[in-house]
Amino acid sequence: MKLEDIFSELIAAIGEDPEREGLVDTPKRAAAAIRYLTSGYHQSLEAVLNNAIFEADTEDMVIVRNIELYSLCEHHLLPFIGKCHIGYLPSGKVIGLSKTARIVEMYARRLQIQERLTKQIAETIQKAIKPRGVAVVIEAKHLCMMMRGVEKQNSVMTTSAMLGLFRERINTRSEFLSLIGHPV
Repeated sequence: MKLEDIFSELIAAIGEDPEREGLVDTPKRAAAAIRYLTSGYHQSLEAVLNNAIFEADTEDMVIVRNIELYSLCEHHLLPFIGKCHIGYLPSGKVIGLSKTARIVEMYARRLQIQERLTKQIAETIQKAIKPRGVAVVIEAKHLCMMMRGVEKQNSVMTTSAMLGLFRERINTRSEFLSLIGHPV
């Protein structure tokens, strides 16, 4: 069954007429949207990185803050929207700046839970450049909590994944959290 047919059936199942003027093209548009919102399933790390790993003699912390992310909650298929902060301690290699955002995008464009998304990003950066440590913090608002259920508009979920020296050393973790503007 094609996605367009599924969306047409969904429209009919909620009591609407899929042939109504305003809804005639909705199944096609909704199918295109869901394909885009789940496009991360069709990406590979190799293609995303595109050889943008470079030799570097720095050992100082590298941080990319406020990477926007949009994902779909796997429990309700509703969006969660937020920002991701990534830090790592290089060990001879650094990753191209835009590639950190592309890694976030690749995993966010799948049906997700925020906890898994955070861990996947950290583990992928660890695998790609083998730094001495990786830290990832995601802060997001979940529409499944805002639009239905408890309907709490101002709730923000924060998750973190700390690997290597970020897990082992409180000073390193605290420096990262301070630099991203998160309370220590």
